[in-house]
Amino acid sequence: MGKTLFEKIWDEHVIVEREDGDVLLYIDRHLTHDLHFRTFGALKAQGLSLREPDKLFGVPDHSVPTTAKTIDDIPPGEMREAVEVLAAAADEMGFTHYSMTDDRHGIVHVVGPEQGITLPGLILVCGDSHTSTHGALGCISFGIGSTEVNHVMATQTLWQRKPRQMRIEITGKLGFGISGKDVILAIIREISAAGGTGYAIEFAGSAIEAMSTEGRMTVCNMAIEAGARSGIIAPDEKTIEYCKGRPHSPSGAEWEQAAAYWRTLPSDPDAVYDNEVILDGDAIAPMVTWGNSPQWALPIDERIPDPTNESDPMVRADMEAALEYMDLKPGMAISDIKVDTVFVGACTNSRIEDMRAAAAVAKGRRAQVRTLIVPGSGIVKNQAEAEGLDKVFTDAGMEWREPGCSMCVAMNGDMLAPGERSASTSNRNFRGRQGLGSRTHLVSPAMAAAASVTGHFTDVRKLMENS
Repeated sequence: MGKTLFEKIWDEHVIVEREDGDVLLYIDRHLTHDLHFRTFGALKAQGLSLREPDKLFGVPDHSVPTTAKTIDDIPPGEMREAVEVLAAAADEMGFTHYSMTDDRHGIVHVVGPEQGITLPGLILVCGDSHTSTHGALGCISFGIGSTEVNHVMATQTLWQRKPRQMRIEITGKLGFGISGKDVILAIIREISAAGGTGYAIEFAGSAIEAMSTEGRMTVCNMAIEAGARSGIIAPDEKTIEYCKGRPHSPSGAEWEQAAAYWRTLPSDPDAVYDNEVILDGDAIAPMVTWGNSPQWALPIDERIPDPTNESDPMVRADMEAALEYMDLKPGMAISDIKVDTVFVGACTNSRIEDMRAAAAVAKGRRAQVRTLIVPGSGIVKNQAEAEGLDKVFTDAGMEWREPGCSMCVAMNGDMLAPGERSASTSNRNFRGRQGLGSRTHLVSPAMAAAASVTGHFTDVRKLMENS
């Protein structure tokens, strides 16, 4: 019997297996950010040091205001302390650190692939749930808790239980204006926010194969929002080309050896999965969430559902609570929902392709509401500025910010006021995610820009056709 992509990588990293089924895995690379700054003190208190400093990479992102260029621009307090401690730990312990003054600085899940830290065939972890992003490059990647962060730092290993395998195939071809964000929201709507619980999800099919590497990152980023342990996509020639020449990628003869190995990783034709799901990519439309979970998503041309039509009493109660919190009524057209703020950014959608998609909509138009455009790294920012995208945004009356997590987490100064409603390219829309009492609708960068220039949710396909 053949092996899945996930199984091939997993089996290569098993050091020992216990009778209860747990295995000790070797961890190739470890990413960390400012929210785990207390881990370094805990490590020292135990008399421990980094096992392999060259395998650890630190990036301040969550606490960093997107109006700040240096640590000195962060107001005194815990957020500033987090950034300072991370920098000091890097100096003392010898791991790679991308500081706020480094052009390579940005969101950890943007920086990893950019720098070639993320490569096919590796196991990569980070104390952040959206570590699943990196699986788009054909590696096993997942978030870990604080205790596990400490364990990896001290041993470069981790005890884990192998998840079940799910394959989600997206057939056909995506239409005009449809992005990876629309695909993953359509998937979560189909299988629910708990549908991937206990699974590692492999995304496959013609629509996935046609996606850019950056589009695949968006899909894998939100695998966790379907309850999955991780998301992964088989490496192909696009993947190999993306990885070539990056700072931490192999070079010379080692590059050729690595690329040859990566080509062996796709799942075998006779691999067996525990669950398989097929969705028609041709049928996917621009998606907008209406409730407090990514599973409450609808195509832009549909209407808010009526809970009274739901037979399951628990689901009905969840829908009623979501509608009350979001201040929406059954039967209301998605396109009639007005927004107060638009946010383009986060580890889900802050790469150069995302900036280009938003700029294509914003060009020659004017923002009707507050709009924050936040690139995912200094490299993305510099490239966008070289292409003139920043001027497109500022000419439209939008705010062009410094890299950081920004409004995704509402802990760095960028947030909504109580009752405010956003069109956001981030990955989570639970109550208060973007600020106390905030109301978040998840959309693609193009759909976010369309909401910005119209003041309400608008079908970007029609908007661009009429331009």
